[in-house]
Amino acid sequence: MQNDTPARQIVLDTETTGLEPAQGHRIIEIGCVEMVKRRLTRQHYHQYLQPDREVDAGAEEVHGISNAFLADKPRFADVVEDFLDFIRGAELIIHNAPFDVGFINHELKLLGKDRGCVEDYCTVTDSLVMARKMHPGQRNSLDALCKRYQIDNSGRELHGALLDARILADVYLAMTGGQKTLSLGGESEEATSTGPVEAAIRRLSADRPRLAVPRASEQELEAHQRVLDKLGVEARW
Repeated sequence: MQNDTPARQIVLDTETTGLEPAQGHRIIEIGCVEMVKRRLTRQHYHQYLQPDREVDAGAEEVHGISNAFLADKPRFADVVEDFLDFIRGAELIIHNAPFDVGFINHELKLLGKDRGCVEDYCTVTDSLVMARKMHPGQRNSLDALCKRYQIDNSGRELHGALLDARILADVYLAMTGGQKTLSLGGESEEATSTGPVEAAIRRLSADRPRLAVPRASEQELEAHQRVLDKLGVEARW
């Protein structure tokens, strides 16, 4: 562990209605878990949001969050103060940070007030950039890193912001040489308990709609990866 590691770090993930805020897409879920001095604490932030637009069918297939489910949820403007208070002064750890930060900054801009941008409230570290430097030429998606670092992501049938933030926290600690925690099932000798976070994950897993998502065959996965390799990109979802 480096001596200049910030005392407070927030691991963040979002789910959205689609891929591009420039096309009017919005955030529908924010999940954050807190680490202090590289130890997971009992503090987390989780919120579903009403986006005032339809969720793209392709996005719903990934995260399972429907328009009907979001109908009675608060809007970003209703929760922005609590959210900014939670991340203020911290180092944000985000996998593919331009995606999530771009969406958050878009939401701040839509408020029509001088809210600034995420970088005005905290610093941002992109764990995907870190992973690509550490493992050049290899797959560095969150699932691939879980496999590489033997992090349990067995509960990740669909993407969820709080669940993915918790898994990314484990991956980040493993990547940077810190203690590993046992994702979703317990705690290591050095890790602090995160019971409330696990309880919140269980609640959102019970509340959110579930979809029957067909599994891709090995041939389909290989063909998909060949396309990504040819394009020189990595899948966001």
